[in-house]
Amino acid sequence: MTDVRRVAVVGLGKVGELVAVLLGRAGFTVVGYDARTRSDLAFEAHALEVTDAEALRAALSGAHGEVDAVVACLPYDLNIVVAEAAHATGTHYFDLTEDVPTTARVMELATLPSDAGAAAFVPQCGLAPGLIGIVGSSLAARFSEIRSIELKVGALPQNPTGLLGYAFNWSAEGVVNEYLNDCEVIRSGVRRMVPAMSEPERVVLDGTELEADLTSGGLGTMCQTYEGRVRRLDYKTLRYPGHFAQMRFLFDELGLRDRRAEVGAMLVDAKPPVNDDLVYLHASVEGVMDGLPHRENHVRRWLPLEIDGRVWRAISWTTAASAVAAVELLAQGTLPATGFVRQEDISLADLYATTSGRLFVEEEEKVV
Repeated sequence: MTDVRRVAVVGLGKVGELVAVLLGRAGFTVVGYDARTRSDLAFEAHALEVTDAEALRAALSGAHGEVDAVVACLPYDLNIVVAEAAHATGTHYFDLTEDVPTTARVMELATLPSDAGAAAFVPQCGLAPGLIGIVGSSLAARFSEIRSIELKVGALPQNPTGLLGYAFNWSAEGVVNEYLNDCEVIRSGVRRMVPAMSEPERVVLDGTELEADLTSGGLGTMCQTYEGRVRRLDYKTLRYPGHFAQMRFLFDELGLRDRRAEVGAMLVDAKPPVNDDLVYLHASVEGVMDGLPHRENHVRRWLPLEIDGRVWRAISWTTAASAVAAVELLAQGTLPATGFVRQEDISLADLYATTSGRLFVEEEEKVV
């Protein structure tokens, strides 16, 4: 067992607030921090400017009570300051980031000594990276020889409109970042960097036609883990047909690749969040099982869910449940209490056995 009782949640947006709620349901004491004062919450919360490193270290050092772990639920470009404060204070660290440079810094911090004591650093605890990598690696563990691991996730409106067929229920900055940054993949057993949105693919799930294409960050550290063990590994984002053509037009023909913040604001204004969303998860592994060629598919769909009298979007609760399950696994002693923890080191069965992880099993719709 690892002594994790009181957990700080930094960033109380839609996902962060639910992370705090699920932590409370799992038996943890929660303290929340956000840039604005929140008096509408059922847990303790304080105003905090996250870019104030000194104030952040003070919060993790016990300014409002001793804190054992922190979950950063912030835009990707604000996570490093939280990770550095966690390192300085010996606080276990979790985040939801898909940003590769951010994770590289977290990995570095996990190796550096701290006067406050060693802690676990568990980034990338959302859907992709996060749950999709846990599913993919758990499937791969059944094979004696692995040829390919293909991973896909889509957070989509149930009732799409317009040519984009999309709604920005997730951080627009994060989505734009994923569409424009190069993607790490494995091809012929070797890690490579390839452009995002450069390998379109048609996908049909339970009669619904979708498209998939490469986006950055969804694999987390899996390419490092599986290089030399698998011939092909990639992550693609699922969208309704035609979406990626419109995004390529926006970024390339209109010349907006270097105006990310402006594009993000424009897209949210044009395609604001919706409550009737859904999440698809599609993992496929090919190789040899029991001496014979085999392909194993794991395809699931989740819809909005009522938790404690409030309906949460599918993207919100699936992301939050995955993150809180990781905190639970650390507290149970299932995960190491020090150093860097990769998502692919987490067993899907262990995650499903947690209070938060059980939500995935109870609410999943298997897709043929």
